Amino acid sequence: METAFIKTPLGIAQISGDENGISIISILTDGEITLKIPKNLKEATQQLQEYFDGKRTQFTFKLHPNGTDFQQKVWQALLEIPYGKTCSYMDLSKKLGDVKAIRAVASANGKNPLWIVVPCHRVIGTDGSLTGYAGGLWRKKWLLEHENPSTQQSLF
Repeated sequence: METAFIKTPLGIAQISGDENGISIISILTDGEITLKIPKNLKEATQQLQEYFDGKRTQFTFKLHPNGTDFQQKVWQALLEIPYGKTCSYMDLSKKLGDVKAIRAVASANGKNPLWIVVPCHRVIGTDGSLTGYAGGLWRKKWLLEHENPSTQQSLF
C-alpha cells in the first residue's frame, strides 16, 4: 500500500491505496506534504484538488475500502447522495430497508474510510442539524457550504 499526504483547505489529507484502488482518505491536522505522488495515487490526488478548486462534483477513481458487508452497503448508499444535497440518518436507514437500523447506519457512516469521496458529510440529523462527524463539525459545515454555496441576493 502506498501513501501520500496533500494539503487541503481543511488540513492535510492522507491518501492510501494500491493498484486495486484507494482504501483510505483521511484528514489530519498537520503533517509533511508528499512531494512525489506515487503512480497509484495520482488520479485520486488530482481529483481531490479539483474538488477543492470547485471544478469537480464527482469522483471517478477506483475505490477499495475495507469494511464489513453492512458497512460496504451503507457506504454504497452514501455514494448515491448527490453533490450539494443532504439526507438524514433516518432517510438512509429507510433507503437501506430498515428504519430500526439507524444507529448501525450512523456507526457505519462514522467508520467511512474515504473522507469526502464517500460523502458521509452529506448526512445530517432529521431536524436538519449537523450531527456527528469524525473530522469535526466545522469541517462538515465547510464541506456542505463548499458544495452548496449561498449566492448573494440582490438588494434591488
